[in-house]
Amino acid sequence: MQSTTASKLTIIVPAYNEGKTIEETILSLQRQTVLPEKIIVIDDCSTDDTSQRAQRLGVTVVKPPKNTGSKAGAQNYALTLVETEFVMAVDADTTLAPDAVEKLLAAIREEGIAAACGYVIPRHVKTMWERGRYIEYLFAFSFYKEIQDYYEKPLISSGCFSVYRAEILKKHNGWSTRTLAEDMDITWSFYRQGYRVRFVPEACCFPVEPHNYKFMSKQLKRWSHGFMQNVRLHWRHVMHIGYLRMLVAVALWDATIASVAYLFLLPLLVIIFRNPFFLLGYVIDAPAVLVPVLLTARHKKNVGRVIGSLPAFFVLRTVNSVFMLEAFWTELILKKRFTTYEKGH
Repeated sequence: MQSTTASKLTIIVPAYNEGKTIEETILSLQRQTVLPEKIIVIDDCSTDDTSQRAQRLGVTVVKPPKNTGSKAGAQNYALTLVETEFVMAVDADTTLAPDAVEKLLAAIREEGIAAACGYVIPRHVKTMWERGRYIEYLFAFSFYKEIQDYYEKPLISSGCFSVYRAEILKKHNGWSTRTLAEDMDITWSFYRQGYRVRFVPEACCFPVEPHNYKFMSKQLKRWSHGFMQNVRLHWRHVMHIGYLRMLVAVALWDATIASVAYLFLLPLLVIIFRNPFFLLGYVIDAPAVLVPVLLTARHKKNVGRVIGSLPAFFVLRTVNSVFMLEAFWTELILKKRFTTYEKGH
C-alpha cells in the first residue's frame, strides 16, 4: 500500500542510452510505499529512445545541451532543479524493492546523517561474470558493510542507490567530476566535514551488472582507477579519521600487496618448490567468504545459487586484482590519471 505521507524527496535518474532498462526503473520508483514528489530523468544526449520511453511514464525528462561526460555531470545538471529536502540518485538500470525508498528515508531523517545507501543485489545471475559479482555483493553487503555501518562510516554510499540531504549535497557543489568514483568521493568528503552516512540493509535495489568480459572490464577499470584517485585525493584528510584510515589502508593493501601475492607470488612458489600445495592459497579464505554468504543465502533461500556461483567469484577476484594493480601503478606511481567514463553494461 502506498503512503500518502509527504516524502519531501526528488529522485534523479541519470541515463545515457538506457532505453532497454529505463521503464523498469521508473515503474519501480512509481510503485514505492512512499512516493517521491518528483522523478527527474536526465537524458544525457542519448542516441536511443531513452527520452521517449521515460516521457511515456509521466516523469520529468531534462536534456543537457551536450553530453556531460559522466554520471556525476548528469546528476549535477538535475540537482539545480531539486527543491525538496532530500534527493535520491538511482541508476537507470536499477530497480528498487517496493519499500526501499521508505527504508532509506527513515535513516536519513536522523540528525547528522548526510547520506544513506541500501543493499545491492544483481538483478540477473546467469553468466560467469554476473555470478562472480553476485557472491562479491553478498559478501560485501552482509559482512563488510554491516561492520562499516556500526561505525556509521560505510566506505561508499553506493552510486546506484543512495539518498542525500539536498542542502548538504548542494553545499558540496553536488557530485564531483574530479574522480571516476563520484560516490566514493562524496562519501569521503562528507566524513571530512563531520557528517555521518548510514547503510540500510533492509532497503534493497537490483542493478543490471556486466554480463560479459567486455563490459566487466570497463566497469573494473573505472572502479579501480576511481578508488586510486580518491586515495590520492583524500589521503591526508583520511589519516585524521582513525576508523576510516584503517579501512582505506586495508582496502589499499588488498588492492596492491594481496594482488601481487595472488597473481605472482603463489605461482612462483609452485614453480620454485615444485609443489602444487601453494595453489591452496587461492581458496584458503573460501570458508571466510562462504560462511556469511551462505547465512545470507539461507535467509533468502538461494543456497544452491551461491554454491554454484562461488567458482566465478574467484575468477572475478583474479581479474579484479589485475585491474587494481594497473590502476595503482598508473595513478599513484606514474601519476597519470584515467578520465574516460565508460558504462559497465
